[in-house]
Amino acid sequence: MKHVAVQEKFFWKRYIYLWINYAIFEELECDDLSRTCDVYLSCLDLIPHSLFSFSKIWIYCAKAHIRANKLSECRKIFGKGIGILSKSNLFPELKKVIEAYLSIELSLGEVERCRQIHLKYLELIPQHSEEWTNFAQLEANLGETDRARAIFEIGISQDELDMPEALWKAYIDFEIGEGELDNVRTLYKRLLERTSHVKVWISFAQFEGLNDLELARGVFQKGYDSLRDNGLKEERVLLLDAWRVFEKSKGTSATVAEVERKMPRRVKRKRMVAENEYEEYFDYHFPDDRDEAAGSLKILEMATKWKAQIGKDDSDSDDSDSDNE
Repeated sequence: MKHVAVQEKFFWKRYIYLWINYAIFEELECDDLSRTCDVYLSCLDLIPHSLFSFSKIWIYCAKAHIRANKLSECRKIFGKGIGILSKSNLFPELKKVIEAYLSIELSLGEVERCRQIHLKYLELIPQHSEEWTNFAQLEANLGETDRARAIFEIGISQDELDMPEALWKAYIDFEIGEGELDNVRTLYKRLLERTSHVKVWISFAQFEGLNDLELARGVFQKGYDSLRDNGLKEERVLLLDAWRVFEKSKGTSATVAEVERKMPRRVKRKRMVAENEYEEYFDYHFPDDRDEAAGSLKILEMATKWKAQIGKDDSDSDDSDSDNE
């Protein structure tokens, strides 16, 4: 009977662990690191990397070569792994291999090699926010503040990021750590030009509250107005809750009461989800919304009276012309 290899990763897992156990046996029982390296290399040759791969085999193989005092071979294996995995678009495996390579080079103090690896990583996966942060953090740890700032700037300018909010937060935290408060304000303002997310407004206000209560209140108010203009009721509630907590910790009873006057009334409503089928939901009625509605009704009422007055004046004018005839 002809045997056909199953090309599915799930069925290869036990097979891969047999190879790992074989390599461990050669190293620990036979004390033969050269043979251990050969076992891992043979395993790598058998895996159909165009379909799937195993990052742990690449990493174990490279580390075995380090233990065998073959650093150049270790680097070649990592380089080969990065090339193969990137061509096959196996990004989860590629990420693990690159991070292991970075860890080794960093432990060896090879800063320039680390930079080149980070650059290669970002060339292959530019949307990976965590990697932009890690690269910038490497430069910051080396005291290269301008380099770190430049990396953050390039990162946030990418058209696509998997977690842009995480990268922006890391950049803001970096500037806070550097004591560049004006830069922090500028970053928050730039971020708010891209998004009006309630968490950004709250974070900005809390930052300002560390130094100036009035600036913090101004940010809370701007955030509230922006969310109201965009019709985001639940977000307004979240911001008011954060504002109230802020005032309770740093304000006065008067400022707390002022925020509480803005708090909405929760109302249970029903809406149709299908024919003859309804669901209940909660809506929020804000005091300032009612004030605006009342103002709109008053303007409408005044307009109606004005229109009626114009009609009456025209009627009186027509009667006067008829009498003169």
